[in-house]
Amino acid sequence: MLLRTLQYRLSTTRFRLTQMTAHLSNGAVNRSSNAGLSLRDLPKTNVFTSNLPPDPLYKTPSSSHNAPREDLGPRMVKGGLYTFVRPEGTPEPELLGISTAAMRDIGISLGEENTSEFKSVVAGNKIYWDPSTEEGIYPWAQCYGGYQFGSWAGQLGDGRAISLFESTNPSSKTRYEIQLKGAGRTPYSRFADGKAVLRSSVREFIVSEGLNALRIPTTRALSLTLAPKSRVRRERIEPGAIVARFAQSWLRIGTFDLLRARGDRRLIRTLATYVAEHVYFGWDTLPSILPEPASSTSSSTISPSRDVPPEKIEGEPPGEENRFARLYREIVRRNALTVAYWQAYAFTNGVLNTDNTSLLGLSLDFGPFAFLDNFDPSYTPNHDDHALRYSYRNQPSIIWWNLVRLGEAFGELIGAGAKVDDEDFISEGVSKDFAPELIKRAETVIERVGEEYKAVFLAEYTRLMRKRFGLVSDDPKDFDELFSEALDMMEALELDFNHFFRRLCDVRVSDLESADQRKKIAGKFFHAEGVTGLGNNEEKARTRVAAWLERWSRRVVEDWGVDGDEKREAEMKKVNPKFVPRSWVLDELIQRVEHGGERKVIGQVMEMALNPFNDEWETGDRQQEERFCGDVPRQNRQMMCSCSS
Repeated sequence: MLLRTLQYRLSTTRFRLTQMTAHLSNGAVNRSSNAGLSLRDLPKTNVFTSNLPPDPLYKTPSSSHNAPREDLGPRMVKGGLYTFVRPEGTPEPELLGISTAAMRDIGISLGEENTSEFKSVVAGNKIYWDPSTEEGIYPWAQCYGGYQFGSWAGQLGDGRAISLFESTNPSSKTRYEIQLKGAGRTPYSRFADGKAVLRSSVREFIVSEGLNALRIPTTRALSLTLAPKSRVRRERIEPGAIVARFAQSWLRIGTFDLLRARGDRRLIRTLATYVAEHVYFGWDTLPSILPEPASSTSSSTISPSRDVPPEKIEGEPPGEENRFARLYREIVRRNALTVAYWQAYAFTNGVLNTDNTSLLGLSLDFGPFAFLDNFDPSYTPNHDDHALRYSYRNQPSIIWWNLVRLGEAFGELIGAGAKVDDEDFISEGVSKDFAPELIKRAETVIERVGEEYKAVFLAEYTRLMRKRFGLVSDDPKDFDELFSEALDMMEALELDFNHFFRRLCDVRVSDLESADQRKKIAGKFFHAEGVTGLGNNEEKARTRVAAWLERWSRRVVEDWGVDGDEKREAEMKKVNPKFVPRSWVLDELIQRVEHGGERKVIGQVMEMALNPFNDEWETGDRQQEERFCGDVPRQNRQMMCSCSS
């Protein structure tokens, strides 16, 4: 996705391109390659803790390590972006599953998961720091805040997530931060226990890898470990678990939110510089100001120029842009692209608070998420979201709302324009005389970038939907006549969103020549129980679908010719999954693992999630594969769950 938006002129930036787009690998398992290293031999770094200020109470790993573990619990942390803190440890852990794609992408050899060292590390029972020599990498938890359901929530932070180390894949040169979720209390746990339940851990383990396999930017999951001795109180007493997960960065908008709320302008600048230099790998990787107003059909909007020298000021008053404006633009563009993928594949996050919005545009922190079953734009999987703030329909506007909060945190740096590096500005802040100019400039830039957000989202969403519908050429009429009408039809007839596209793949033009043929084919898109939806009957439904199929077939012939069905079907199946990790499948998986004691089914579902476009898998249970890909049981459609995890 981002490869076509990142065009660099200098060969030295190709390494950065690889780094910045590594999370967009398709996730499919390459069975022919088993190269990799042991966990012990994997290169490890701590770029985050080496470049950013720690919790003032525990400035060094040894000061934290020598403190009683219970002293590392909840409190307010100011002046630092993280706290050194070790996992609590897990008695008698059981490794329930791994992602082979994750092993490959990190650079760990397959089979390493069978070693005692691997199992100890992912259970939080081993860290790579030696107390006798104080050498190695000491774990840490991040400090951040956030707006939750539109209201300021204050300090939040990694309340149960602890990062172990960073590791750079020797082959891809991609650096990931490896983290344990459910590893124990930290200063950011507030009133919670630092644990994660098996239920939510299974869901995050599967969906992280499932999204990656769908090419949706996301954080990842390496392993799932059961904590059999841990009994966690939520709505009920539940078994605990730990997910070993990884991302190129776990920084989020909420990190800046907290600094802005505290008026820590020095640390905002420090963190912004870190993000540009160590998350995006250099100021010159960031996108230039657009030479013309943003447009979803403009090549300059889709692929902006880069390689702008850090000190260069672009644009005219009152909207001149410095390097911090370019950083803001990149974060906005990344998130626009990700939301386009969510909407194109009907993924609903369910709780898009600013502390769950990534500075890299990754899908992040999975709570009450879901893929839509029936196409219902007002659907939210979060049963606490009574106002539907985080519904599927609202996701693009909510992410922009979050990005405006980031713009407010960046406002002083953006608004400073050419004065951003003046010593007086850095040390003293904004003078009374300069404030009106600064505010006007910041508002102008944020408004301009907002137009770019809309254009980038629309361009990417249109591109993805065009591919899902099996079209090649760009016809401006498609959006209204094909895309919008298909969505309206799916909503009115309560059709399953992702099933519709997969079943459309093998519809042949020759089978749509007459009205009767089209009406007959229409039935393949209905649920097993027949036509549903208020005021619908079978004749009415078949007629509406048939009319749409007639328009679609004409466009297909324009792009592929009358004999192009075989090639079109193959291309459509590359982007239209047969399997997505739906709520009802995950719910059954949880029940079978937690209450039935099953283990094999975890690997079976993960195999399907890693290869969603396959027609079949090597799970050894063909009947189960087809059931998980078949019509969603009526009572299990549009399931909802809580944020409790």
